[in-house]
Amino acid sequence: MCRSALTKYPQPGGRGRSSPPPTVIIGPVHEILYRLLVLVWFVAYMAAIYLMLHMVVARFSRNPNGTVLWFFTVLTSPLTWPARGVLPARTPEGRVRLVALGMYVALWAGTRWALSSMGGPRLG
Repeated sequence: MCRSALTKYPQPGGRGRSSPPPTVIIGPVHEILYRLLVLVWFVAYMAAIYLMLHMVVARFSRNPNGTVLWFFTVLTSPLTWPARGVLPARTPEGRVRLVALGMYVALWAGTRWALSSMGGPRLG
């Protein structure tokens, strides 16, 4: 090892020498897991956006049988299925959407934390 490489990184407790900072080794499994987490992060983000838009449209819609409200109901009905499985049978639609929104925001935040702890590039 050349002398300049040893003096480049100061070693704690040593005479100005240390090992270089650890490098992140990205293997094929790590890369697949990272890409899968990015996909889950994006889908959870979009689900939260659509659920929030549905809640706003449902709040300010004058016609409960209107086409805009119908569109958001069709769009977000698959997103509320996990929340319906957890909640009692006669739970109001507003509560189901709110619980589903909480689930997707928690999933989004969890995948964001996992991605940042993996040390990949920053995602917006």
